[in-house]
Amino acid sequence: MTATGLVLGGVVGLDFIGIDPETGKEGSPTVWLDRANRRLVIQGAKAEEDLEAEVGGRSWAPDHEAGIPGHEAVVWFPTRMIPILRKACDDAERDGLL
Repeated sequence: MTATGLVLGGVVGLDFIGIDPETGKEGSPTVWLDRANRRLVIQGAKAEEDLEAEVGGRSWAPDHEAGIPGHEAVVWFPTRMIPILRKACDDAERDGLL
C-alpha cells in the first residue's frame, strides 16, 4: 500500500480519495480515482427495489431506452460525501483526465 493508492503488480492502481465520515466498520461508501483508466470508482449502497424501479422505469435522456443494462448498477451514497466526490473530480480535472 502506498500513501495514495493500492500497489497492483508494482503499479499504483487506485488513489483513495475518501470514505464516508460517519461510516462504521462495515459498509463503507468510498471514492477512489483511477487515473490510468480515467474514471472515478465509487462504492455505495445498492439501490432499494423501489429506487431501482424508478431509475430503470423510464428514459431520462433523449434517444436512450428505459431500463438498467445488465452491466450497470444503481447505487447511492449520502450527501455528506459531496465534498469527497468534489475532491475526486477536482483531482481528475487538475491531472488533465477530462
